[in-house]
Amino acid sequence: MSIVGIGEEGIDGLGELARGLIESAEIVFGGARHLALAAPLIRGSARTWGSPFDLAAAEVLAHRGRPVCVLASGDPFQHGIGSVLARHVAPDETIAVPAISAFSLAASRLLWPLPQTTLLSLCGRSLDFIRAHLQPGARILALTSGASAPAAIAELLCNAGFGESQITVLEALGGPRERVRSTRATAFNFDLIAALNTVAIEVAADATARIVSRGAGRPDELFEHDGQITKREIRALTLSALAPRHGEHLWDVGAGSGSVAIEWMLADLSLSATAIERRNDRAARIRRNAAAFGVPDLQVLEADAPQALHRLQSPNAVFIGGGATTPGMIATVQAALRAQGRLVINAVTLETEAVLLGTHAQHGGTLIRMDIHRASPIGSEGAQSLSWRPALPITQWTWVKP
Repeated sequence: MSIVGIGEEGIDGLGELARGLIESAEIVFGGARHLALAAPLIRGSARTWGSPFDLAAAEVLAHRGRPVCVLASGDPFQHGIGSVLARHVAPDETIAVPAISAFSLAASRLLWPLPQTTLLSLCGRSLDFIRAHLQPGARILALTSGASAPAAIAELLCNAGFGESQITVLEALGGPRERVRSTRATAFNFDLIAALNTVAIEVAADATARIVSRGAGRPDELFEHDGQITKREIRALTLSALAPRHGEHLWDVGAGSGSVAIEWMLADLSLSATAIERRNDRAARIRRNAAAFGVPDLQVLEADAPQALHRLQSPNAVFIGGGATTPGMIATVQAALRAQGRLVINAVTLETEAVLLGTHAQHGGTLIRMDIHRASPIGSEGAQSLSWRPALPITQWTWVKP
């Protein structure tokens, strides 16, 4: 199998090796645009991708052992079909010939160093993914899903307090129809945008901007909640105990506002999480919070635990924010955890604390006690002084599965 990247310049931009791979293939797969660009070289059968696109890999692999060529836009391994196929084929049965990626072309037009630029694909994904990367001074390059995306991105920026950001729309890069246009998000009025476009953003925030900090323990005020939320100081310590690592999956049981699962996913783009919440109003609130924080792919399960946990993928870490006293809850989670997985439970009530003390005596682990005091005014108006007000103490048990 060969994977060949092709740009907007068509076969004129292909080298001898790429041309030969296309010409010698019995079957050439690609999108309609790719096949049209490569048509002068195709000698075999041309196959456009079926729908849904998720079946593309299976369609290609059905012809394993035959000379098959897969066409892709630019660099097939920059959010392209190459990344999908790589999960199913070995390097020794594949040859890949990339073209220049849209990211590289855009960076060359703007003179942006790629290592200092955030690279995102919004193709087939919610635009909310961009929110977590809206940091003042940041530069973002985003592949989009179509002609309407740039205007929608500009609207999102304005609504989130980033209306002064500079937006550049780069269309059909590398081909005869290439066009580059820039404006402020607040002044965005481009029309007739090509479907094949990349959006560049130089992020600028105004006083109302919702900026999601990089550190754990984001302000409680940024979360929509009904009081059922792990407070920011406790949340920061909880994330530390959960110890997220590359590619891991979290269960947030009794998720409430979803704050722990959301902050887990913000720690690294490779992380995923499932928030389990039995109340549908809170589950809806978790989804809104996830979108607002730029992690709209947080999985939300409206169900009772521990019954619903048996059908979920095994977690690397579990946080139980509510329901630890439910019969079978802790045992179910311990059994589901992968080796070296972390279980963290916070107790506010004496009943939950008693369960944690008993579980610690049986299984070991680490117990800590957290007491937070906040300064707040006391006294009559006009003669106020500050005094410490204690929050409810938290007992936290952390256990690592052998």
